[in-house]
Amino acid sequence: MSISAEEILAEIGPVQEILDEHDGVVNVIDTTDGNIMLSLDGGCNGCSSTPMTAMQIYYSLKKLDHINDVIFVNGELPEYMRTFIDQKMAKEAENGSDDSPPGEII
Repeated sequence: MSISAEEILAEIGPVQEILDEHDGVVNVIDTTDGNIMLSLDGGCNGCSSTPMTAMQIYYSLKKLDHINDVIFVNGELPEYMRTFIDQKMAKEAENGSDDSPPGEII
């Protein structure tokens, strides 16, 4: 199943609202075979919150069944954060739900 850039941007809606307030831009570069390539530009360049923004986008998109991977081409998501989210999602899948408070990635 293919996903469009518009669908990707719609899926990250709550994050996009915050990016809009800070002149941040998500550029969808490629969506081939469910492998989503993104870059965070505009106000995201040099922002200390960019890794957290990337982490939330990654988490939101990886929850979709037809997404294989989310790749940030400028290295906005450090590997340790990617591993952390993958482990959290595996635990959620085992338990059948997420027991952490809304909006909190722990």
